[in-house]
Amino acid sequence: MVFESKIVKKYFAWALDDAKEPSLRVLAEVPLFKGMGKGLLRKLLTDLIEKKYVSGDIIFHEGDSGKALYVVLDGSVRISKRSNSGDKTLAVLGPGSHFGELALVNQYARFATVTAEEDAVLLIMYKSYFDDLIRGNSAVSSRILLNLASILSDYIHCERPEEKAEKESA
Repeated sequence: MVFESKIVKKYFAWALDDAKEPSLRVLAEVPLFKGMGKGLLRKLLTDLIEKKYVSGDIIFHEGDSGKALYVVLDGSVRISKRSNSGDKTLAVLGPGSHFGELALVNQYARFATVTAEEDAVLLIMYKSYFDDLIRGNSAVSSRILLNLASILSDYIHCERPEEKAEKESA
């Protein structure tokens, strides 16, 4: 029995790692992973790449090819876009936020530049990993695809600030 217990612990350490609890709680709040059980979220935490960025680090530049989705586990990132009058901050995202989700669908050029606003820990899901999920784990990939479709639908139906201001002044 003791031998079997050691084997179980060795091969399923990711499922028993209490140090991952804070990251697991953050991941459970990410809209892209809504409806996924704790076991699947734990598996994602072990499979995906966790990377630390120092304040000021560029995660990617506007125009770069999209290769991955990012989830903010800790810290914050700033999303900015070049304009004629300089860089314009579009958003500052904190823990539980995600960005770059279009890279899971297609490797289009990045719409904006993302910079670590403060020291940050990001979880990275590369398109190649997601493609493997689609081929091998339909439960996870179908949940992510449904959530992604919902998120993209919200983006499409979101009013632009200038349109909202125009309606209010009329």
